Amino acid sequence: MTSDSSPATPTEASASAATRWENEIVGERWDDYVAKFQTMFDEGSDLSGEARFVDMMAPRGADLMDAGCGMGRVTAALHAAGHHVIGVDKDVGLVKIGRERHPEANLIAHDLLTVSSAVITAAGGPASFDVIAVPGNVMVFLAPGTEQAVLSNLLVLLKPGGRIVTGFFTTREYTVAEFDDAAKAVGLTLEHRFATWHLDPFVAESEWAVSVLRAPGEASAAC
Repeated sequence: MTSDSSPATPTEASASAATRWENEIVGERWDDYVAKFQTMFDEGSDLSGEARFVDMMAPRGADLMDAGCGMGRVTAALHAAGHHVIGVDKDVGLVKIGRERHPEANLIAHDLLTVSSAVITAAGGPASFDVIAVPGNVMVFLAPGTEQAVLSNLLVLLKPGGRIVTGFFTTREYTVAEFDDAAKAVGLTLEHRFATWHLDPFVAESEWAVSVLRAPGEASAAC
């Protein structure tokens, strides 16, 4: 699906429980979200902080997923850095915009709860991943009660010793403590936590949590 700027259709995204995003970011709020990032994109704002973080820890030419890719800004930045990357998001409208804005990026509409290696490889993506990025508050916008299942599904897609990197506000309904419990339950190990994508130290009062989780197994030397 690389370089495919055709509209994403509703049948591409799997039908499962409604996410917090689908319940909360609707109508004018959805339009405002799109307009905000369109303005930042047009003004040349730096929208690649998350991508630089992931690029820093990944081997050159790594297999990467941008999970909850939205309009594809992180996917496009990692593609430009030379990685084999696919973006996945349940929001068909955002994926359509992303394909139009970043025709070079491989973006597909699918639910993170059910996306599989078969789905990804059929779209031209890697069979497994060195790093899966879950930035942009994705964890706190999942369907309530599915967070652990999503982490478990993403873990299946990782290479041995691969990493999942998440970033979300600490003040939302889904808490950092719940996230840590879910990660531990599926077998992921918390390696690092920061307060920003610029490696500021995380403290109890931090409003943002950037977490690096490691999968079991031995990673390649460059990862």
